[in-house]
Amino acid sequence: MRIAFMGTPDFSVAPLRALTLAGHEIACVYCQPPRPAGRGQKARPSPVQAEAERRGLPVRYPTSLRTPEAQAEFAALDVDVAVVVAYGLILPQAVLDAPRQGCLNIHASLLPRWRGAAPIHRAIMAGDAETGVCIMRMEAGLDTGPVLLREALPIGPTDTTGDLHDRLSGLGARLAVEALARIADLVPQSQPDEGVTYARKIDKGEARIDWTRPAAEVDRLIRGLAPFPGAWTEAGGERIKLLRSRVAGGQGEPGQVLRDLVVACGEGAVEVLEVQRAGARALAAADALRGWNPGDRLA
Repeated sequence: MRIAFMGTPDFSVAPLRALTLAGHEIACVYCQPPRPAGRGQKARPSPVQAEAERRGLPVRYPTSLRTPEAQAEFAALDVDVAVVVAYGLILPQAVLDAPRQGCLNIHASLLPRWRGAAPIHRAIMAGDAETGVCIMRMEAGLDTGPVLLREALPIGPTDTTGDLHDRLSGLGARLAVEALARIADLVPQSQPDEGVTYARKIDKGEARIDWTRPAAEVDRLIRGLAPFPGAWTEAGGERIKLLRSRVAGGQGEPGQVLRDLVVACGEGAVEVLEVQRAGARALAAADALRGWNPGDRLA
């Protein structure tokens, strides 16, 4: 098929690669414009732009698709289908209507649960037992379109958002290839009205750990915000990020370090498995504790 691919971050790279290797013609890749990054604040291409350029694919990064010019350029591609995954721009109706087979979205949740911007984070933070990927035919509403394919994936007790991100990206790549291979036979299933939840964008204000909360909730916060933006606390006056954890035995005053990096919560305790001190790389807790005393209490 002749495809317009629309995506920007790391999550979108595996689907782009899979569709290319499956023999589809990528007419154009759309992504967000390069952003300033690093110490020199030089414009850095997105992961999808970098992948597309390595493969010699044409790339566009308009700041909007709402102008008549941008919509005419898209329509002129004359594509069979658009595959959209974490693109970052809202598609106006003129763009949704342009491909002959419409626009298909790779969404990292089991719709209608966790529509919106941060479905992986929110699934872990809510304590969901599973998540998954849906291939959805896009319409004007936010992730409201009918679903062509879906597949569930269990969430393990120590899984972080980073862990699930990689597995779901690979799953989305496989399902996207399958959906295009079977597109003439797949019957879109409308999403039910029951069970709708919204995965609002992560606010950095959510990231500070409240040790008075139950251990299960603190653990889910740590794993759900890892690796970005990272749940944080203060240890000996130093701000540190906690990147991996599990619920552990123990009781004490909230924030009290019971042993190594087992920390008491409002109910129970959490064992911190990976930390990142300011200006340093992430380390396993055992390695981080060599030569560093976080003190008797985290705040």
